[in-house]
Amino acid sequence: MNKERRLKLCEIVEKLNLIKGELEDIAGEERDAFDNLPESLQYGERGEAMEAAADELEDVSGEVSELASRLEELINS
Repeated sequence: MNKERRLKLCEIVEKLNLIKGELEDIAGEERDAFDNLPESLQYGERGEAMEAAADELEDVSGEVSELASRLEELINS
């Protein structure tokens, strides 16, 4: 791979890391909102949806991180 394509991939990795951070922030906010609900509401439909959203955002953040790592390996190979 030439230098120009490696640089483009480095830019993509940087963007992915920013996106990962934003996803983590949103997941944390959603988790905090869930944790601040009264316990009786946490087990309701809305609380379960909030918890599921936080879980999914954390999973997606992990997938983005894995993708960035894979690209870094490709850049360094």
